[in-house]
Parts: sequence; structure tokens; C-alpha cells
Amino acid sequence: MSNFLGNKWRLKPSILTSFVLLTVPVFLTIITVTYISNDRIAREDADSLVARFSTEAIANIQGDINPIKSLVRSVAVLGDTYPDIFADGRSMAYFQGVLVHSRKIVSVYVGLENGSFRQARRIDPAVEIQGKLPPDGAVYAYRWVERSNENTKESPTLDRYEFLDASEKEIGSFALDTTYDPRTRGWYRSASRAGSILITDPDVFAALGLIGFTVAAPFHTAGKLSGVAAADITLDGLSQYLSERKISPGSLSYILDPQGRVLAASDLSRTYTNDNGRVALRHVTSLDNSLPAAAYSARPRDGERLYSFVRDGNEYIASLTTLPPEFGKRWQLFVVAPIDDFTGADKANNNRLLLFGLVVLAIQIVIIYFLTSVISAPLERLARKVGKIQQLSGEESPAIVSPISEISVLSRAIETLDSAVKSFAAFVPVGLVTQLLESDQKLELGGHSRFLTIFFSDLEAFSTLSEEVPAQELLLRVSAYLEIVTRCVNQEAGTIDKFIGDGVMAFWGAPALLDDHAWRACVAALRIQRAMAVLNAEGRQRGFKPMNIRIGIHSDAVLVGNIGSKARMSYTVMGDGVNLASRLEGINKEYGTPLCISHSVFKEAGERLCVRPIDDVAVKGRRAKIPIYELVGVLGLEPDLEPDARAIELCRQTRLAYEAAAAGDTDLALERYRQILGEFPADPVATEMVKRLAAAPVTDATRRGSLARL
Repeated sequence: MSNFLGNKWRLKPSILTSFVLLTVPVFLTIITVTYISNDRIAREDADSLVARFSTEAIANIQGDINPIKSLVRSVAVLGDTYPDIFADGRSMAYFQGVLVHSRKIVSVYVGLENGSFRQARRIDPAVEIQGKLPPDGAVYAYRWVERSNENTKESPTLDRYEFLDASEKEIGSFALDTTYDPRTRGWYRSASRAGSILITDPDVFAALGLIGFTVAAPFHTAGKLSGVAAADITLDGLSQYLSERKISPGSLSYILDPQGRVLAASDLSRTYTNDNGRVALRHVTSLDNSLPAAAYSARPRDGERLYSFVRDGNEYIASLTTLPPEFGKRWQLFVVAPIDDFTGADKANNNRLLLFGLVVLAIQIVIIYFLTSVISAPLERLARKVGKIQQLSGEESPAIVSPISEISVLSRAIETLDSAVKSFAAFVPVGLVTQLLESDQKLELGGHSRFLTIFFSDLEAFSTLSEEVPAQELLLRVSAYLEIVTRCVNQEAGTIDKFIGDGVMAFWGAPALLDDHAWRACVAALRIQRAMAVLNAEGRQRGFKPMNIRIGIHSDAVLVGNIGSKARMSYTVMGDGVNLASRLEGINKEYGTPLCISHSVFKEAGERLCVRPIDDVAVKGRRAKIPIYELVGVLGLEPDLEPDARAIELCRQTRLAYEAAAAGDTDLALERYRQILGEFPADPVATEMVKRLAAAPVTDATRRGSLARL
């Protein structure tokens, strides 16, 4: 599999990446769908809960207030039926029964048209009544104000209190002068004008000093107003009611009047003040908590009672519901709740699901990582081994063992391939094997012409050596020699063609093209020469006779390719150039040289070679003689291959002698070769050339050269 950049992916990252790409989107999709679904359901539930809460709260408010209205109406009916029932204390027990009916009622009373007043009320022991604290243990109190035509300055109207404990037993009383007249109070005037039961606007309770509203109903005698029955409910009690019935931990509930002023708050905050006997209600937008103001401002103008809004990055749901007309007041129930109160559990579940999924995903990735390691690790080692086989590195590696049967079979197959390729490379040129492994080319018969360099080597006096040295020892020594030749040829990117007894044939420039094939062949020859010197030095220490090597090198255009049959073929070179290279190897024997190269080799790499000319020799099949050279060293490569000063001097003197001989001046050539022998007595080339020149007939060129010197 290739990535987008065209590079090959490794197996383990590919499997892990594929797993992540396939699993993570599915996982995220499941989480997203679950989250959206849960969030949608939670929001629908939130809307339903808020709507139901508003409906139930309104119903409960009505359910709490309507019984009180019924009780007040029953008191009024009692006054209609028994006009004198409130003229004395007979009604007090009835008032007390109404009072204890609900904790929301703080007092029940009747105001008569003659100005009299009777009341049963709850007591706060810490609050003074007309400047006096009530007796200890007081829970309830009866209060009455009796007016008659007999009341004068000498006999003023009295405001009498009788205090009761929790068991409604009298524990004390007092009476004080008073000017209190129920007929002047708002509840009395409103009920008498309405002619029916009503709920008043918030006001200050004169007797209690508390702020609340009153449920009042008039009663009549003979069609004329006799008085008004009433019950007081404090705003604090209404707030306590909302506080005890919160829809969610973070929700806020308010009861508002039609103008948006707060009558009651679930957070029990103070939403009103007593301004010199007048009630001042705070508007919902002016509370200390700014959230209800934001919610109230965001309310839709189209009458939608349920809506949502966002504040400070948090989402809220709100409801503004007006109490039904039959309640008697156009109050509104205002509810604000954060969405998180309803979706928090789902979000927590989603977070737990996400965390659990990530943990499971991580565990899966770890498991997949180790499973892919079991598969990919041996496959990667097999791939590296195939790469080494392709490179013919020759490096040995242990067999790969895997619990997976297919990988084990593949491992055994690669081991077999490794052995086969190594065996193949031992008989076929390494370069050809490498080329075949790196391409899709098949072995086919045929060849083509190419200019390359051919190398021949042979051991001097091998026949004599084979007669004198035991066969096993000879085999080891020849193998060591062949090992040196093979190593040095391979080091310089050459191709071993074949071993011919103790001889070696090699070439450079095929199958891989080499621009410097002549240079490389010369360098390889010098390396072989130096390595053989080391081998012979070691052999002399063991008493072995030295093995002297002769090498011939020639560059020429030859035919290179596969010859033979389909059943058996050989990659080799053929042509006149091959014969000439072989001839050069044999010429070494005539001139006593170890390393002979042709003029074409000298032309290809001469500027970096240190050579001396040997002679111009005739070659079978060619009319003209060709110059041949002895390779002494190479310049600028390695110190071991550099010629020393004496070798350079020998080359210089030999070049001068050769030039004289080439010009036909035999006498001068003899003189110069003899000078060489004077300085280098053992030089085989000078010795041979002196012998040849001395035996050569005198030519016109020789005579002309002698006269010129005279």
C-alpha cells in the first residue's frame, strides 16, 4: 500500500493506521449520535418538566389558596346566617380552627360595619405587640376591639389580647387603648366595594407588622353590609412554598404581579420593603441576582410561555405562566432553570462513555499493536532478509520462527531462496545476478556489443608447482589465490567470468555500465598483486614456494551476453579483444613482467597510471603491431598502490629506450637499455630487449641514428 506521497508504508503502521481510521470515526460517530440523542431527550424532558412544574405549581398555589378562600367564604356565610355571631367571643374558637387549618394563614379576622374587630392570629415571641413582648410560650392570640356609641374619651376603645400556648390554653392577656378601625383598611374597603371574595394587593398587616396579601369576603344582613371576613397570608410564606418546591437544584421560581414585580422568590431573597406603612415591591429586573433579569428580558413577545436563552456561555430554560382568571389575580409564575440541571446526568454519562470508549480504544490499539508485532516483526525481518539476498550481501542471519504457519512457510521458502541465490551467484557473475534480482529481466540467450575491459590472470609455472606440492596443499593455496582475485575484482565492481584451472577471466563494464572500467581493472590488478605478495610472504614463513601471478588487461569492443542453450547458459564475453587480453597475459612470460596492459587500456586511464612501455608486439589477426605496457602503480589513490621513486625512474628510462627502439635507432636503444641494466641489473624487460635488439639486423634507420650521434 502506498501513501499519498507515493512512498511505501510499513506493515505495522499500516495496520495500526487502518484500525484507527476505521475505528475512531465509528467510535466518535457513536459518541456523537449518543450525545445528540441524549441531549435532545434531556432537553425535551427539561421542557416537559418545566412545563409540568409550572402547571403543577399553579395548581398547587390555587390548591393552597382556594381552600383558604373557601374558609374565608365560610366565615362570611356564617356572618350572613348569624348576624350577631361576631358580636361576642363565640366566634373565636371558629377563627382558631380556621387558623390552624394551614401554616400559610397567619391570622383570621372579621371587621364589622360598626368598627368592631375580632381576630385569631399566630404569635412571634420575639416581636413586640404594641410595645410589649408577648408572654413566654405564647403561640396564638385572640384579639378583639369592641366599639359602641358609649365609647368616649373617658371610656376609650380598647384593643384586647388574650395569649394562648401551643395547646390553646390561656397564658396571659392585656388591653391597650387603640384607634384602630377595620373600616379604614384596604382589605375592608376593597371587599365591600367588590361585593364578593377577593385577594388584595400586597400590603402591610397593621396588627402584625408583616407584609402579605389578604383573602377577604363581605357578608350582609338584610341586604346591607354587615362586615368583612378575612385571612392574611405573608409573602414570606409564599416564598417558603416556592423554596420547598424547586424543579431542580439550580432553578429559581418567582411569583410576579402583572407588572413584573416580585411577590415571592424561591431563593427566599427579600423582594419587598416596608416604606412607612406602604409596600414597595422590587421588579424582577432589579433583583440582586441578575439571572432572572436576563431571563425576563429574553422572554418572547409572541406569548410563548416556554423558551430558552444563553447567558455567560450557559444555556437556560425559562417559563412565564399567568395564573388562570378564576384565581382572582393576574399573577405570573416565572421559572428559570439551567439546562445542565437536566442534561448534567446525561453529559456525565456521555463523559463516562467517552472515557470508557477511549480506554477500550487504547486497550484495543495496544492489543492490535502486539498482534501486528507478532505478524509484522517476522515479516519485516523477512523483508530485510530478502533485501540482503537482493544485494547479495552474503551476511548470514538466523532462521525466522513464527507461531503463524503461513509466515513459517514463507520463512522456509526465503531460506531456500537465499541458498539458491548464493549458489547461483557462485557460478554466475555477481553483477548479472544482482541485475536480474533488481529488475524483471529474464535470462535469455543473446548478447550485444559493448566496449569494456577484459582481465586474464594465471599462475607462473603452475605445472611445476602441481608436481612438487601435495594435492591438498595445492588446492588450499590455489583457493587462497582465487579468493584474492575474486575479492579484488568484486571490490572494483568487476565481473568474474570463469575460472580456467589456475587462470581467471574477468571483465569490467558489463552487465552494469562503468565509465572507468579500464581504471578499475588496473586498480584491481594492482590490489591482487599486493595481496599475493602478502600471501607469498606468509607462505615463505611456512616453507612454501611463492606463487607468482601474471595478469593481462585489454580494453576493446566485444560481444557480451548469454551463450549456450536454454538448459544451460553462460554469461560471458567473446571476440578478438578477449583473445588479445589472453595473449597479453601470456606475453608476461616472454618479457618477465607480472602485469601487462594494452595501449587501449593506457588510453582509457593513462593519466592516472604509472606504466612503462615494453614493446610493440604483433597480434594474430591484426596487421599493425600494438604497444604494450607494464603496469607499475596508480597515482593519487592509496599509498600501497603508489609507485616508489625507483619505479618512477625505471619507467622514465624505459620510456626513453623504447622511444629509441620505436624510432628504429637500435644502437641508441641498446645503449639505453644497457644503462637500465647498469642501474637495475635484474630488470627482465631491459634484459629481454637487449637480447632482441642485439639479435636484430642493422637497418637504414639504425645507420642514420648512428651517424646522427656521430
